[in-house]
Amino acid sequence: MSSRNRRYDESDARVRAPRSKPRRSKDRPDYSNSPIAFVTTVDRGRITCILDNGLEITAMKARELGKNAVVVGDSIRLDGDVTGASGSLARAVEVEPRKNFLSRTVDDAGAFEKVVAANVDQLVIVIAAADPTPRLGFVDRCLVVAYDQGIKPIIVVTKCDLSDPTEFLSAYGDLEVATYKTAVKANSDLSELRAKLSSKKSVLIGHSGVGKSTLFNALLGSEARLTGDVNIATGKGRHTSSSAYALQFENGGWIIDTPGVRSFGLEHVDRSRVIGAFEELASIVASCPKRCSHDEPSCALNSSVSDPRVSHRIAGLRRILAASSQPIT
Repeated sequence: MSSRNRRYDESDARVRAPRSKPRRSKDRPDYSNSPIAFVTTVDRGRITCILDNGLEITAMKARELGKNAVVVGDSIRLDGDVTGASGSLARAVEVEPRKNFLSRTVDDAGAFEKVVAANVDQLVIVIAAADPTPRLGFVDRCLVVAYDQGIKPIIVVTKCDLSDPTEFLSAYGDLEVATYKTAVKANSDLSELRAKLSSKKSVLIGHSGVGKSTLFNALLGSEARLTGDVNIATGKGRHTSSSAYALQFENGGWIIDTPGVRSFGLEHVDRSRVIGAFEELASIVASCPKRCSHDEPSCALNSSVSDPRVSHRIAGLRRILAASSQPIT
């Protein structure tokens, strides 16, 4: 139909913004001199953060930051009321660049990536020796994320009074990951682990019911987190932490507790960075064919599997890569 014979309808009408509406400025506000605070928790739209002088501030996120833009461990710039007075509310207007972040794909089919914490030095993978039963797959997937983000992994086994985890932990001897065993009772000696975490920003992660919040409280000598038991019918833990939460050690460093996880997807992980964490294998991997899965006949690693200097590391790398479901790209 020609434009001459076409009938006009309401879709052809252009509606102008009312003249009373202010024009949008291209000049963005300058927050470079705004105070910076460390985020200790984000819960129900409210951000709790601490300034360098130790003053605790409650803030809300500026709309332009977008959804889920602020997580525990972030450094944010604040605007508005930063007095910390009762009932006061500041505004989080900028998030400082992150050195890394701990995240998981909530659905391995690719639903969305959920960031748990940011600017982390150490990832403390908490598992129970029994009740619930420890799972190699979960620990492997946590290690993938740690290697991907350059975070030092530590494995802590709780409830060792119920079962001996030595055989389970032997699977990680090849990966040279630090491990700690504890019963997490009133008389448990956590001094070695506490010293390992001091002066660092460490995040605890684990399934519900493994004693993660109990460990958090024991390390800090407080009752900051609720604790729960394992559901007898399902063998799974009950969620007792609803949001990530950071507390500071007396002699420096932060420890971040996170809600118990039921799944740990890895669709967001860059496998090349995981491989890069195994520096001693870099020269060998460089000879692999393009798009090598590192577990096929043509893989260059096969020529070194009998070398006692690197054979155990090759086995560890291949098992860690097998835990990731991301295709080679």
